[in-house]
Amino acid sequence: MPRHPDPLRKPQLLGEILDYLLDKSLASVSFRTIAQALDCSTYTLVYHFGSREQLLSEIVAAVSTRATVIDDLMRDSSNTIDRYFAGLEESWQWTLQPRNRQLQRLEFEAALIEALEPSTHTFSRSLFDTWLRIGREALASLGMKPAEAELEARLVVDTFYGIQYDFVLNGDAAPATRAFKEAMRIHRERIGALLPESVTG
Repeated sequence: MPRHPDPLRKPQLLGEILDYLLDKSLASVSFRTIAQALDCSTYTLVYHFGSREQLLSEIVAAVSTRATVIDDLMRDSSNTIDRYFAGLEESWQWTLQPRNRQLQRLEFEAALIEALEPSTHTFSRSLFDTWLRIGREALASLGMKPAEAELEARLVVDTFYGIQYDFVLNGDAAPATRAFKEAMRIHRERIGALLPESVTG
C-alpha cells in the first residue's frame, strides 16, 4: 500500500528551503543542491514536491503568504475605505521586514524565470492575478463600478510592485516608504472621486 505524504513534514521542509534560499538564487534550486543543504535525500524532496517546477511553485506561494492575510483584511464585513488602506499598509509593512525583502527578491526572480518559460511556469502570473482580484473585489465591495475597480486595482498593484522593486534593489526603506505613502495618498484621492459619497464622506 503506497505511503501518503506527511502533512507536517512538507511545510517543515518548505520552511527550511526558504531559509536556505534567503541569500541564494532560485536558479540554484535543484533537488540535489537542496537535499545537500538540508541533509536529506533527493527521494524525500521528490516524494513531497514531485518535480522541480512544482517545488518552485510552492516556494513562490510560500513567499507570498501575506496575500491570504490581506485578502482576509479586505473581506472584512465592515467594508470601509479605512479597512481597504489598512490592508495595503499591512502588505507594505510585511515587505519592510529584512527576511521578507529577501523573499520578495525570490518572487521577482521567479517572475523573470516565468517570462522566459511561460509554458512551463504559471505561478507568478497566478499570484499577480490574485493581487488584482483582491484589489478589484475590495474596491467593488466599496461601491465602485466594475470597469473602474479593474483599472484602479491594476494601477495600485503595478505601483506597489514598482516600489517593492525599489526597496529590494536599493535596500533603503525610508525613500521607498515615502514613495509608498505618496502613492497611497494619490490612490485615495483617485478612488475618492469614484466611490459613492456615503463611503468617502
